[in-house]
Amino acid sequence: MNGQSRAVVLVEVVSPELSTLRALADGDVGAAARTSGLPITAYLTEPDLRRTWGLRYEQVRADSAVAAWTTGVVLDRQRRVCVGCAGYHGPPDARGMVEVGYAIDPRFRRRGYARAALEVLLDRAARAPGVRVVRASIGQDNQPSLALISGYGFVRVGEQLDPVDGVEFVYEVAARTGRLR
Repeated sequence: MNGQSRAVVLVEVVSPELSTLRALADGDVGAAARTSGLPITAYLTEPDLRRTWGLRYEQVRADSAVAAWTTGVVLDRQRRVCVGCAGYHGPPDARGMVEVGYAIDPRFRRRGYARAALEVLLDRAARAPGVRVVRASIGQDNQPSLALISGYGFVRVGEQLDPVDGVEFVYEVAARTGRLR
């Protein structure tokens, strides 16, 4: 980092209630802020994220037990500002695998928020009974995310064609070893 030190960023990944998930999926910033009590920003209701919130809404509506294993709002705890979203694609599967995902508002990128959110997710996965593997699927051109996971022991295990994002590389790491090297 050219001799520069990076400030420690403290984030919390807040799991939205069903009503907040619906509001985010609908693109209703005001309702999402009211139902969550968080300073929700317009970024969280952009089209790609609205699709994600809609998927998570349907997951939680079908089974409220999965709420803790879906996407949440990334909150900078010190500044009380929402900087993006992060979470899991769902609860652990039969193999004990959870997939992580994160998206940071462009206004807040390159400040350590994605790293902080990923660390929160990896820590939770490491402590959760039954979680053995953490997966990350990243677009082949997403150099910042590819660089981010490289420091956590993720190994490329394949690739897949995502209907929205195109070709993605698939990486995995043992849940209890996903730590910065």
